[in-house]
Amino acid sequence: METVSTNRAFGGVQGVYTHASAETGTPMTFSVFVPDHAPGTKLPVLWFLSGLTCTHANVTEKGEFRRACAEHGVILVAPDTSPRGDDVPDDEGYDFGKGAGFYVDATEEPWSANFRMRSYIETELPAVIAEHFPADMARQGITGHSMGGHGALTIALRDPSRFRSVSAFAPIVSPLNCPWGEKALTGYIGGDRSAWREYDACALIEDGARLPDLLVDQGTADGFLEGQLKTHLLEEACARAGQPATIRMQEGYDHSYYFISTFMAEHVGWHAERLK
Repeated sequence: METVSTNRAFGGVQGVYTHASAETGTPMTFSVFVPDHAPGTKLPVLWFLSGLTCTHANVTEKGEFRRACAEHGVILVAPDTSPRGDDVPDDEGYDFGKGAGFYVDATEEPWSANFRMRSYIETELPAVIAEHFPADMARQGITGHSMGGHGALTIALRDPSRFRSVSAFAPIVSPLNCPWGEKALTGYIGGDRSAWREYDACALIEDGARLPDLLVDQGTADGFLEGQLKTHLLEEACARAGQPATIRMQEGYDHSYYFISTFMAEHVGWHAERLK
């Protein structure tokens, strides 16, 4: 691991780091905020997975999480959304290829060699965090925005024993039922829609996956709400399955970081309560 930058913030350290990823076959960049803490103390970890077109930098620079993380003593980790580099395949659209890894392990060529964001987030990067930071890996929470909300929900639903808390901002709740999801899953893992179910939060809940609780915030003025995000599908899936969920429609908010930053401190506090 190499350090790109560190900055003092709210008594802690905001760092940006790179490492050579075996899963993606590329260098990967991520950010970590570590609050001030007593020597030898291990702190709980909150993962933030970002959305389409984003890198680690979007939430790091605009998420306004550091004051709350410092107050509650929570490390925040923000990975990139895809592999990068001149040798990595790409697509002309913003919703596929670089910046759009969808947190899947691709099986289709030419994507399968590098686009292994599921294994990167589930296995490889946690090992890096455990080795290099004062992280209590027995106390992990996960959240994310849009495509990253999809990632947070599906990763947690597949491995509920890893996470004590799960939330999302404007998540893609059902890639099986939206254009972004259909394009990404067809391209990355092929046309067999039954293979998509492990990457669809609603399908995972229908198939029996459960979480202790769930918090979702969604803006009513989000231009992607009706065509891509379809929050009502998650509400219906949770209601049918008896899955506890707090799904809040926030009046007048859009899809931007103005929305995310408004509710970020509340989400950090919500996670912190469950990570004690």
